[in-house]
Amino acid sequence: MSKTKLTRQETVEALQAEFQASPNVYVTDFTGLNVTHITDLRRRLRNAGVKYLVVKNTLAQRALAANAVRELDAHLTGPTGFVLAGTNPVGAAKVLAEFVKEHERPAIKGGMLDGKLMSTADVTRLASLPSREVLLAQVAGTFQAPLAGFAGVMSGLLYQMVGALEALRAERSAQS
Repeated sequence: MSKTKLTRQETVEALQAEFQASPNVYVTDFTGLNVTHITDLRRRLRNAGVKYLVVKNTLAQRALAANAVRELDAHLTGPTGFVLAGTNPVGAAKVLAEFVKEHERPAIKGGMLDGKLMSTADVTRLASLPSREVLLAQVAGTFQAPLAGFAGVMSGLLYQMVGALEALRAERSAQS
């Protein structure tokens, strides 16, 4: 085996392991980004616990095929970068969407979320989700609202009962 073929095989094996470890992947077209912007994007994604890889499309196709993923083949044209979101798909989508909003690049081609194909619109919609803390607060508020209403009704009934007893006591004291 020639040295370049061996190197490509090692690259495919490493990519295969990366794709296998990350069930959530976004595919981007980084055309028009200079090295400074790509470095900035990588830094932001790294801070979110996410990787950004730029590889040849043929090597990516081989690695994805080895993982039985054929859905992304249509997106593997032109300069392609992969955002390996791991277990943080919303955080990765937020960072990516924020970067696209600032620089109008990279173009989001699509992605996969837990084995399901996503369009560009799906990725941007995922990025618009509130944070986990906000979602948990909304759920807690949803559970709390009926309980607060029930407590208010019970409190009102108690005040009515106290008012009725007070009126009864006042009536009896007036009769005696």
